Amino acid sequence: MKAPSVPDPDALLAAIRAEGIGDSRLLAAISDVPRAEFVPPALVHRAFLDAPLPIGHEQVTTQPSLVARMVEALELGGRERVLEIGTGFGWQTALLGRLAACVWSVERWPDLAAEARTRLRRARIENVEIVIGDGTEGLPDHAPYDAIIVSAAFTSVPDALAFQLGNGGRLVQPLGPGGAEEVVLFRKVGGQLERRRMITRAHFVRLCGRHGFRDEARARG
Repeated sequence: MKAPSVPDPDALLAAIRAEGIGDSRLLAAISDVPRAEFVPPALVHRAFLDAPLPIGHEQVTTQPSLVARMVEALELGGRERVLEIGTGFGWQTALLGRLAACVWSVERWPDLAAEARTRLRRARIENVEIVIGDGTEGLPDHAPYDAIIVSAAFTSVPDALAFQLGNGGRLVQPLGPGGAEEVVLFRKVGGQLERRRMITRAHFVRLCGRHGFRDEARARG
């Protein structure tokens, strides 16, 4: 049996740069937070490929270059309060923790939340709080947020998230049925959410919850 190739973090950083990512703070965070520490142990040899990886519950990690595009669009300067919907194993969460002042991340699967907490603790990311819950409802107790990033697809921005975004804040979310999306940047102006631009097209899992798609996986289980 052929042994897995040795992970090459420089290859992933090069792939992300090739996608046009130029935010120096973001690139430094990607360099400083090895993705290999935020994937299932059996997939460490694939951690530095620019590709999504399965993490259970029919979920996958977001492709690293897509993470970079979405995070870069938030224009984080270091003082922001950020809400993340969909923690997964926590690599994007860790990047947000390096780039913002405070991060709250909502994950609906308790075992994934536990995995992310362990990995964030090992990486000494201390300004992040992971909450198990329904991401479509946001976290009103900590609102308003300067930035919100949603790592799952729905046909529109849930009203709760739009309401919890502070005036002047940025929100990034994939819009679509799940599997064929436009990743869109919004900004809140005068209390209203305004669509600014499409960041890219991508494929995401569905955003499930009270204000999203019906949770078929839980319904079966």
